[in-house]
Amino acid sequence: MTRGNQRELARQKNIKKTQDNQKGKRKDDSLSAAQRKQRDAEIMKLKQKAANEKRNPNAETK
Repeated sequence: MTRGNQRELARQKNIKKTQDNQKGKRKDDSLSAAQRKQRDAEIMKLKQKAANEKRNPNAETK
């Protein structure tokens, strides 16, 4: 019974370790490299558009 706190701390440490290991890894989304590249390009265009609008809210975009 005296090791209950140690077990809980070890559990938390293990959870954190597994989350850090999974960070940055892609999920298996069953897309080909070309499809993934196209999807990522569209996402980046949207992000860039939002950033430009944030910087220049009065400027008109094409």
